[in-house]
Amino acid sequence: MQALIDSLFTPIGSDGMIGGLLILEGLKTTLLVTFAATLFGSILGVAATLMKMSGKWYLKWPADLYVGVIRGTPVVIQLVILYFIVLASLDVDKITAAIIAFSINSGAYISEIIRAGIQAVDKGQTEAARSLGLSQSQTMVEVILPQAVKNILPALGNEFIVLLKETAVIGFIGGVDLMRASEIIRSRTFEDVVPLFTCAAIYLVLTYGFTLLLTRFEKRLKQSD
Repeated sequence: MQALIDSLFTPIGSDGMIGGLLILEGLKTTLLVTFAATLFGSILGVAATLMKMSGKWYLKWPADLYVGVIRGTPVVIQLVILYFIVLASLDVDKITAAIIAFSINSGAYISEIIRAGIQAVDKGQTEAARSLGLSQSQTMVEVILPQAVKNILPALGNEFIVLLKETAVIGFIGGVDLMRASEIIRSRTFEDVVPLFTCAAIYLVLTYGFTLLLTRFEKRLKQSD
């Protein structure tokens, strides 16, 4: 009981903030980065997919390189390189840098999700649309993408959940996310159990909650088929 009070309800720094509030601040950062990175990553993913499927080498090659490099390197390395090297000369705060890094990372994976969803659409749909006089871009936007949405959305939900857990590495650049908040509490109170298990419990509740929502959403999609 004393460990719980020391970790969550006692001021842990010169600013007088208690551990519980620090955890909440870290949670806010985690959710902000996750939602923002999913949004911007989706935009990047769509752009990369269209470039890869354009058939033009000067568009396909950069998109292939982007997806290959990002998927082939750990997200923590991407985050550290972006903040300490790429953005070193710019006045970019840690949270913004984290959003940029995770957006770039998520965009590569979302690109593959979208590509798989598009390829799952019957090729006859493309042939029918082109025979009616639609251009390649019109066919993609007006015919293929709307049908691919049902294949894409569940996988996007899974990517969101994975991204939520991956944000635990924000502390590598000094950002105070949920995991970093628990580490700060540990370093100041010398209590390990309460901050770590509190952090783990919050991640568990979040992932389970979003997974439950995703499962219900998938059932609704199947019912509408």
